[in-house]
Amino acid sequence: MATIFTKIIRGEIPCYKIAENDRYFAFLDINPLKAGHTLVVPKNEVDYIFELDDDQLSGMILFSKKVAAAIKCAIPCNRIGIAVLGLEVPHAHIHLVPMDSMEDINFRNPKLKFTPEEFKEIAKKIRGKVVL
Repeated sequence: MATIFTKIIRGEIPCYKIAENDRYFAFLDINPLKAGHTLVVPKNEVDYIFELDDDQLSGMILFSKKVAAAIKCAIPCNRIGIAVLGLEVPHAHIHLVPMDSMEDINFRNPKLKFTPEEFKEIAKKIRGKVVL
């Protein structure tokens, strides 16, 4: 059975896409810690990030680096935090979270709520800065 992320990649579930190439896909987290909170996933469904082969893992980090640079340009913040938790969806993924303090990447914090229009505007700002 396909994960929710695979369904998003296939277009079966809508998302606010940030970037993609032939191997990776980035989209806004719909339960964000901060505006611009983005998920990066490999297009092939692998449960645990450290089950990715070395080429896939390094490629995912390099793709994430480009997405993080775009987020940093589009969303005012001090830096982009990176987190790999891997328990909520059995599909390897990286969280990229704009940060001004360590508390901004605390997953116990209440999640922000945005309207579809706000999500679209955030995604558009970030997409406009992506250079793959």
